[in-house]
Amino acid sequence: MQERMNACYEKTMQVMEQVNQVIIGKEICVKKVMAAILAGGHILLEDIPGVGKTTMAMAFSKAMSLENKRLQFTPDVMPSDVLGFSLYQKQTGDFIYQPGAVMCNLFLGDEINRTSPKTQSALLEVMEEGNVTVDGVTRKVPEPFVVIATENPAGSVGTQLLPESQLDRFMICTSMGYPSLEDEIAIVQGKQRRSVEDNTQAVMSKEELTICCDMVEQIYVVDDIYRYVCELCQKTREHSMVELGVSPRGSVSLVRIAKAVAFLNGRDYVVPEDVEEIFFDVAAHRILRNSKARAARKTVEDILQEVLESVKKPTAVKR
Repeated sequence: MQERMNACYEKTMQVMEQVNQVIIGKEICVKKVMAAILAGGHILLEDIPGVGKTTMAMAFSKAMSLENKRLQFTPDVMPSDVLGFSLYQKQTGDFIYQPGAVMCNLFLGDEINRTSPKTQSALLEVMEEGNVTVDGVTRKVPEPFVVIATENPAGSVGTQLLPESQLDRFMICTSMGYPSLEDEIAIVQGKQRRSVEDNTQAVMSKEELTICCDMVEQIYVVDDIYRYVCELCQKTREHSMVELGVSPRGSVSLVRIAKAVAFLNGRDYVVPEDVEEIFFDVAAHRILRNSKARAARKTVEDILQEVLESVKKPTAVKR
């Protein structure tokens, strides 16, 4: 058991090393995305253009030998482009299913908020259940299956806000941000490798990723940590400046990704610091502030920090 866990740990470290060779100075963001993938969740990258969101997603797919497909979401993209459609064959008289973009291991949806709500909602079933239903026939997507979606929060012209029901299906929402001065100098000097295809090696197979995900699922969580997670989520719903708090799906996601964070931190059990490390990324996009918070200019991060400080951390976490 321990040997298998060590082997999986080494593999995940190699994957992150490959991605960090392509994306300079974003080790924290890379770790969070890796944790979400190991936890079997989907990732929303909310950031300004040109910081490497798409490049990072492509680097992950190459390093883990995942079949990937990319779809640029625009107002004219239809649900059939995402899910697929049935095409009539005159010779046989049958309707043959033509796979959509989601029939892959890693689906990259670029600027998901620039397409219509009808197309956005086409992702709901596949993200939650891993199924695609076309003309009454349900088909499974390949496993493993991960959605990495990007959206640009700056500027609202031509955008459609994601509904809360779809935001809740993303395990984490994170951002890369601008590079530091030294990192940007390295990028401008050409030290950041431009070609993902040429400069990223496949260091993990799909089968190995599945094994790693199974190992992460076995990470030990003491009952006090379960209570700690649920108390944090309960506090978001009771906060005086919150209209919509973290859902039970968010609580489940927080436990699952806390296991992955513990694994990446080299432990086979979860500690409160693992939960704190990823809490903002799991909870922030699930929080809806009320008018009182907006009037007081309280950000979601301010509210979540208050929640963290108000809940006592457990002490006994080992077996």
